[in-house]
Amino acid sequence: MIDKLYDSLCRQTCKDFEWIVVDDGSVDNTEELIQNFIQENKIHIIYYKQKNQGKHIAINKGIELAQGELFFIVDSDDILPKESLEVIIKKYKSIKDDESIAGLAGRKGYISGGYIGTNKTYDDMIMTSIDFRFKKKIAGDMAEVYKTKVIRQYPFPQFEGERFCPEALVWKRIDQKYKMLWFADIVYKAEYIPDGLTANIFKVRKDSPKASCLYYAEEAQYDTPAYQKIKSVANYWRFSIYDDISFWEKLQKVPLSKSIIALPVTAALIIKDKNTEKS
Repeated sequence: MIDKLYDSLCRQTCKDFEWIVVDDGSVDNTEELIQNFIQENKIHIIYYKQKNQGKHIAINKGIELAQGELFFIVDSDDILPKESLEVIIKKYKSIKDDESIAGLAGRKGYISGGYIGTNKTYDDMIMTSIDFRFKKKIAGDMAEVYKTKVIRQYPFPQFEGERFCPEALVWKRIDQKYKMLWFADIVYKAEYIPDGLTANIFKVRKDSPKASCLYYAEEAQYDTPAYQKIKSVANYWRFSIYDDISFWEKLQKVPLSKSIIALPVTAALIIKDKNTEKS
C-alpha cells in the first residue's frame, strides 16, 4: 500500500517537503520499493530501517531525522489529497510565529468520501484539544501537524518489551502547554476500518500495559468532564491487571476516590474483555 501513499505525495501541489520513511523492521519488499522511489528522484526521501520496536519509536526516530519546520505523521497505507500540503502551509503561516501554538490539525476523511468522526464543518479556531473535543464536541481522528521544534521536546516513552504507546499520550502532554489551530479541510484520507477494531485495540493495549496505564493515569488528571475522568480511571485499572508492578504501586498513580467511583465501570470492562478473549 505504500506505493499509493508515494503516488499521492508525488502529486502534491506543494513540493517543499521531505518524506521520512522509518521502516519498523518490515519483512516484505518495503526497502526495495523505497530504494526504487529514491532512484526515481521525484521527491526528497529519507529512509531509515530499524528493528521492530513499534510505531511510537519509529516516530521518535522520524522526529530526530526531520529537517523541516513541520512534522506530519502519515501511515503507510493512507494517502494525502493532492492539495493537502498546500492547504497546511497556507494555514500554518497564520500561526508560524505564535509561540503559544504547537501546530495545526485538519480533518481525516475516508477514501470513499466523508469525514472520519463528527460529520460537520466549522470555521478555523485556536484552542486546546480538550476544549476542541469536549466543548466543541468534535470526535474522530484528526490530522495533526506539529511544529518540529515543539514535538521534539516530547518524545514517546519506551518500555522494554512493549511495542505500542498511544499517540494521544504525547498530544495531550503538548496540550497542557500549547494550543492548536483546528480547521475542517480534509487533508488526509484513510481506508475504511472494518468491524473488529475494538478487539484488536484491546489486545494491543493489553500487550503494552505500562504505556497504556501511563496514558490513562495522565488522562485522569486533565481538565476533562467528570465522566471522562471516570472512564480514564476505569481504563487504567482495566489494563493495570496486565502490568507486573505491585497493587500498591498501581494505587499511587490514580486518585483512590476516583478508583472507587469507577469500580463498576472497571468491573464491566474487565468482564467484557474476558468474554472477548473467549470468543
